[in-house]
Amino acid sequence: MMRLTFSIMTGLMLAAAARAQALDQVLARWDQDTHPDLRSVLVQRDGAIVAERYYNGEIADTLHDIRSAGKSVTALLAGAARLNPDARIDHYWPQAKGTALDGITLDQVLSMRSGLAAFDEDPASPGNEDKMDDAADPIAFTLATPRETTPGTRYRYNSLTAYIAGVTVEKATGKDLEDYARGALFQPLGIQRWAWGRDVAGHPKGQGNLSLRTRDLARIGQLVLNQGVYDGKRIVDADWLAAALAPRVAIGDNDRYADHYGYFWYRKTQQIDGRPVLVHFASGNGGNKIYVIPSRQMVVVVTSSAYGKGYGQLRSENILKAVLAAAP
Repeated sequence: MMRLTFSIMTGLMLAAAARAQALDQVLARWDQDTHPDLRSVLVQRDGAIVAERYYNGEIADTLHDIRSAGKSVTALLAGAARLNPDARIDHYWPQAKGTALDGITLDQVLSMRSGLAAFDEDPASPGNEDKMDDAADPIAFTLATPRETTPGTRYRYNSLTAYIAGVTVEKATGKDLEDYARGALFQPLGIQRWAWGRDVAGHPKGQGNLSLRTRDLARIGQLVLNQGVYDGKRIVDADWLAAALAPRVAIGDNDRYADHYGYFWYRKTQQIDGRPVLVHFASGNGGNKIYVIPSRQMVVVVTSSAYGKGYGQLRSENILKAVLAAAP
């Protein structure tokens, strides 16, 4: 019996070593990428790092700006604060009463269906991200943004609503967003270093510009994979997180990289060797990703500085597909 057990253990160890070698070979393919702005790829399975590679001067200790993938962190903070998705924004933020935000629910904000006249792809949009960044008073700018459609009826990706979500967490908790993140999310995950951009009014940008280390991004992914639990501790309510990951809005017709949108989290079913694999993910400009793959008990992190360049998103998806093909 002991000999049989030893044989089984040896076989498992050899299989794991073979998978790790296959993943290392996959990640090495991008050493010679013609675009020198890939920064890192990390693969975690069953809570352990099984492959990790850094590119173009990046090291494990480098803080990397994940851009709009920070929106997904803001959503987790709303969950950690146990905010009610069906509650009105003005319930938490009384100053919103009497503005276009009056009556809009947190659910509508987190799913990019606020109805506000804010669309980042249209420079003329009143609530366009660049206009918000240039505003002398971002809070006043936000509260003055008009309504364009009935809340809950149309998906419009924009940073303004993610900023609203961040301010709403602040109002609900009575804490600065970064201070709240420190105690409610970062410290419980063992994250010790980060940098978070702030607007001219001093508010952390709930819409992005959060810089983290690659391994710490994997911790966030593991939290999502574990349905809100990390290292045995409940950080985000499981039902709230399930709602955040649910396919709330179909966006596949307009987004080649996603099928649905939830609460600042995307989802897509990838076809890998003819089999469907569901992937939840946080996504930022340039190809920054936290991929969460429940069926494989896997987290894949990609960091990239291809800001404003379309190939960054495609490259990250290609890396994900190659990893999934190599680690069935």
